[in-house]
Amino acid sequence: MRPGRLSDRIRYEALVDRPRLTLPDGARVAVWIIVNVEEWAIERPMPRTVLPPPMGQPLLPDLPNWAWHEYGMRAGFWRILEALATRGLRATFALNADVCLSYPRVAGAALEAGWEFMGHGFVQRPTHHLEDQRGEILRAVDTIAAFTGTRPAGWESPGLTETAETVDFLAEAGIGYVADWVLDDLPCEIATAHGPILSVPYTVETNDIVVHALQHLPSDGLKLRSIEQFARLHAEGERNARVMAISVHPYLTGVPHRIGHFEALLDHLLAGSGVAWMTGGEIAEWYRRQTGMRAAAE
Repeated sequence: MRPGRLSDRIRYEALVDRPRLTLPDGARVAVWIIVNVEEWAIERPMPRTVLPPPMGQPLLPDLPNWAWHEYGMRAGFWRILEALATRGLRATFALNADVCLSYPRVAGAALEAGWEFMGHGFVQRPTHHLEDQRGEILRAVDTIAAFTGTRPAGWESPGLTETAETVDFLAEAGIGYVADWVLDDLPCEIATAHGPILSVPYTVETNDIVVHALQHLPSDGLKLRSIEQFARLHAEGERNARVMAISVHPYLTGVPHRIGHFEALLDHLLAGSGVAWMTGGEIAEWYRRQTGMRAAAE
């Protein structure tokens, strides 16, 4: 199926009309943590900035903003890794595939920790700027597969950007779920030319890009917002399952003045009940089992 408009690919379903779904062990909310690790090329304009350009004139190379990101790769990532490892939690690792080649120490640590690798483009560039989108998707999938021994099941486009053809290319490459369609608290089917794939609920709200880089909230902003988000989803989960994503980046959440709040958030969720800690791929497989949906690649 190839609908004429991108929005035609997904059928409207009111949350209150969704079929009853049951999480493992009677949990109410499936929580998945996404650690986004990207490669920012110093030769190009930075995907986002912490300092404005001098006199309002962008300069290349943009050393201060590139270094802001690079700090996350050198220091911040390792704090997030330790925060999760000491609590026995696995993340979904959304990575630009070239990180496997340019930062093998980081990618290797995520692999050793048992994190699920999720495609996040090859390098951090908007999908609309790619000359050969299909080729870049296949290149990213093949690079991750060569590094991990397993082809990634999921995909998060850089900046959540998609063109009208993106999901067709992803399904063709064997991707079973995407995190770009932030429009529900439960997975949804997306039609593609190669059969349906899943949208697994991602977030632009409990996401440190929005909370800290865009809205400039205090260091505890992500923690407080996530606790309130979880409380409501947990209450609703008595009637039907819910999915909650927490999305972090090493150069934001991994800094010294925020990492303690991230750890406190994890401890708050761990201290309660009714949580199913899952990866994106596990959520997708759970939903397929619950609904009888087949993956596009099948």
